[in-house]
Amino acid sequence: MKHTQDNTTHFGYKTINKQEKVGMVAEVFHSVAAKYDIMNDLMSMGIHRLWKRQTIASSGVRKGHKILDLAGGTGDLTSKFSQITGETGQVILGDINDSMLKVGREKLRDQGRVGNIEYVQLNAEALPFPDNSFDIITIAFGLRNVTDKDKALASMFRVLKPGGRLLVLEFSKPDNELLTKVYDFYSFNVLPKIGSVITNDSESYQYLAESIRMHPDQETLKGMMEEVGFEQTSYQNLTGGIVALHRGFKY
Repeated sequence: MKHTQDNTTHFGYKTINKQEKVGMVAEVFHSVAAKYDIMNDLMSMGIHRLWKRQTIASSGVRKGHKILDLAGGTGDLTSKFSQITGETGQVILGDINDSMLKVGREKLRDQGRVGNIEYVQLNAEALPFPDNSFDIITIAFGLRNVTDKDKALASMFRVLKPGGRLLVLEFSKPDNELLTKVYDFYSFNVLPKIGSVITNDSESYQYLAESIRMHPDQETLKGMMEEVGFEQTSYQNLTGGIVALHRGFKY
């Protein structure tokens, strides 16, 4: 799935110039950063914690590993990785949005996670690291906000060590028609209202609902990963395919 036809991309259901997307996505996350964790719990009824736990379990993380948590936001994955990798390991929480990074840094410092974590503001399409740097890269609920997903996946492949693995946790396409209808109703009728009450911002959550629908489905994303070089790619549907966990290896 290539995105090179022209200079336009999607922002939710709107078609915009590619140059505009980074700024528009940034505004969404500046707006929701302070209440991001509360909204995650409310929107998913806490199930996002189970999805993230499955990501950790599928990562093969060990002591001493070097890990890049992309679009790491408020640091849920980073916190657990930091605990497992220990003093000899390193976890980099990378996010394009400085508001999210600030919230994540404060939260992790409050948890006492300071020794082996670094915070880097970055763009996933051009990762500022040498080739073959990381044992594991994760990106949870961030890939759908990236303008050029192929470019970002290629950048992740470049900075992974041989033998390393990428895990992409992202909203996807439910595998049941009834579930799809219920999920669509919830996303477009309930979610923006929750956003309005909690963050005084229904528009950002309207965008988030739309961005999920514009994201590639399970098989398409698997193919995109293979296109840039990942091998032994697979995915696991979680909660009926509302979320999918993709995995790929670099050899």
